[in-house]
Order: sequence, then structure tokens, then C-alpha cells
Amino acid sequence: MFSRRNRLLNIRGSWTRTTLAAKIERMRTRETEVMPHNLRASRRSIACFVVALTFPVPTIAWAQQSISLDDAIERAVIRSPQMASQQQQVDNAYLTQKTSWGRFLPTLSASGSGSLRSSSTFNDVTGLLEPGSSDSYGAGLSGSWTVLEGTRRFQEYDAAKADVRAAEARYVDSRYQVALQTKTVFFNALRQQDLLEVSRQRIIQAQQNMEIVRRRTLLGEATVSDSLRARLDVVNAEQAVLQGETALRASRFALGRQVGIGQPVTPVRPDNLDPAMLPYTESEILEIAEMVSPAVIAASESTLSAGLGVSAARTQYIPTMRLSSGYNWQNQTMSFDGGSTSWNMSLSMSYPIFNGFQREASIDRAQYAQRVAQLQEDDVRLGAREEADAALQNLLTAEQAIVIAEDAAFVAAEDLRVVRARYEVGAATILDILVSQNAVTQADADVVTTRYDYILARAGLEAILGREM
Repeated sequence: MFSRRNRLLNIRGSWTRTTLAAKIERMRTRETEVMPHNLRASRRSIACFVVALTFPVPTIAWAQQSISLDDAIERAVIRSPQMASQQQQVDNAYLTQKTSWGRFLPTLSASGSGSLRSSSTFNDVTGLLEPGSSDSYGAGLSGSWTVLEGTRRFQEYDAAKADVRAAEARYVDSRYQVALQTKTVFFNALRQQDLLEVSRQRIIQAQQNMEIVRRRTLLGEATVSDSLRARLDVVNAEQAVLQGETALRASRFALGRQVGIGQPVTPVRPDNLDPAMLPYTESEILEIAEMVSPAVIAASESTLSAGLGVSAARTQYIPTMRLSSGYNWQNQTMSFDGGSTSWNMSLSMSYPIFNGFQREASIDRAQYAQRVAQLQEDDVRLGAREEADAALQNLLTAEQAIVIAEDAAFVAAEDLRVVRARYEVGAATILDILVSQNAVTQADADVVTTRYDYILARAGLEAILGREM
């Protein structure tokens, strides 16, 4: 499709240049002829105006799906590899917690055995070996329970719970990051859509400028250069529309990829995109970021888990006591009738007096892990505060930029109106109109850009704080 479109554009551009060159040559020839000046000017203006009307605004029809912002975020979360990885980490943390809880419970095992053996005996009377068998069957049930291990099991269980909270906090943080990515793609598609509308308005304005030039030409007060410059402005506006359509299609394809659809997806514009007051003050925002943001919570819980790991390692200096018991059954026939039974119970204690400095090494490693975790937590807190302040300042700057851009758009539109009026009375040139027209287009584009910059700045602040505002 794109190659065919490029060929059409190349043919059209070549035909346009040839047509314009031919018309310019005819205009120069007419100027050398003896005819009234007003008649020559009228023909030149009409010729340029007809050329402008022969090129309608290019449009492309796309059959696309539509999606709202909430649906886009949910689909992106479901298909995100990052979210799948975080969910796996949460599940692993819960499994570790379950294993830690299981250490408080006794272990229980069952066993069974059976053997068939031949056994020959010597008969003293006959003096012969008589064949026989010596079979045995057995079953048993045994269990053990750690009576004393210091506080190791409690420390490990608390550390496992801290790891669960850290994994859940990282999951929440990842969800907000995926939501921020989705919002960026979603609103970039809306931004390109609005910028394309600005480019189309530029074509309308350029055609209005050509109409003004035509009227001036009919009065004999415009030149060929005025008509050519007005026509060139229309051509440039059409080119901007083509570029805008390409950018819009690319942004919608990016949105489709984000939500798992292999084609362009049209974003549904939310009901209200106007700036709104923040529910927190600046100091409250910085405090939230530093104390309870998801990244900080995850780092804090990791530090707590590392500290509990140190306490668990120190319990190796405490003796271990274990209670064991068992019940066994033995029989020479495959039957539960008869046979012999036995049971046992024992209480054992062990204390490694020297184990090759393994206890000291494990404690030392745990202490270093705790120190690293604490340093990481401190850095995460400072980083969260820094990022929150930067995001807040970007948000405030974007909010002020909206007001400035809207004022600039109003001033530019009024300036264009005044310059057009002055041109119609001969007090301004076509160059003045084109400069004012470009200022209007840029001001309108700035209004669009600043509005979406504000929306994305607010979304970035929400991702840092881990809460909607």
C-alpha cells in the first residue's frame, strides 16, 4: 500500500511541477502582450486558483478497532512480560512463606518392605538337605519434630513474610510503570490525531489566503509572486497533512502492539482532559514518595528481611533438640495376623562445637547483605524524592505552558486577521500573511503539545507515587 501511495505522490509531484512551470511560462508571455493590466492579473489569479482546487486534501480510510484508556491498561497488564515476571516472583515468595511455616510442623513418613529368600536345612535323620524359605514382611510409621532450634524458624518465617510484601510492592510498582507506558502510547496517538487536525486547518487557512490573493489580483493589486507564494503554502500544508497521517498511523500501530493487537487501534478520547488541582500539597507529595511509594516499600521490606536473616544466622550458636518416634511391624507371612510390633521414641540434642567457621561465615555474609539492603533502601528513598520533585515541577511547568500556549494561539489568530485586513487594503504583503499563518499553525500545535505534556507529566507523577490522583 505504501509503495503504491509513494508512486502516486511522485507522479502527482512531477505533474504539479510540470503544470506550474508551464503556467508560469504562459504568464510571462501574457505579460509581454498588449492588454489591460487588470485582465492579465485576473487570468493569472484564476489559473493559480484552479490549480489549487485540482488537488483535494489527501485522506486515507483505515478500518480500525477502538479502545478506551482503562481497557488499554488492563490489556497491557495482562500481556506484559514484565508483569508476568513480577507475578511469578510474588508466587515464589508465597511458596517460600509456606515452606517456612511448614518447618513448625512435624515430619511424618511411612515405610514398607518385603523379601523372599530360600533357606535349605540339613536333616540329621535322612542326611539330606531339605528345601525351605525364610520370607519377611514389614511396615513402619515414623515422625520427628524439632523441639528447640532457637528462634530460627520464627526469624525465617518473618523474613519470608517480608519478602512477600516486597514482591507485592514491586508488582504494584511494575503495574504503574506498565500503565505509564500505556498512557504514553495512548495519548501520543491522540496527540498525533489532534496535530493532524491542526495540519488540516492549515490547508483551510492557506486556501483562504489564496482566495484573498485572488480578489486582490482581480483588482490588479497583486503580483504573480503573491499567487505563487500562496499556492506554495497550500502545497506545504498538504505535505504536512501527509506526514501527519503517517505519524498517526504509526502511533496507532504502537498502541495496537501495546495492547496485543496486530493492527492500528484508535484511542477513545476520555471525557475530561482538562488540568485539575492536585489532591496533595508539594510537601505531602514528597513525603508520600519518600515513605510509602511502591519502590520504597519494596526496598524497606527487603532491608527488614535481610535483618531477620542476620538474626536467623546467629541462632546457629543455640543447640538443636529433636524428638523422634516410630512404630514398626514385622511378619514372616503376607498377613496382618500375627507378627511382631515395636515402637520407639527418642529425644536428641546436637551442638556443633566447631564446624570449620561455617557459622561465623554465614553470619558475616548475612550482615553484609543487610548493609547492602540498607544502602539500597536509602538510595531508593532519595531517588523517589528526587523523581517526585522533578515530576511535580514538570507538571506545574506544563500547566503554565498550557495557559501561555492558549494566549499565544489567540494572539496569533488575531494577528493573522489584522494582517489579512491590511493586505486587502495594500498595507501588507503576502509574506506578512504567510508569516502570520505559520505562527497560527505553530501556536495551535503548541496548544495540543502542552495539553498532552501535562497529561503525561501527571501520569508520571502517579507512577512514582503509586496512586491515582
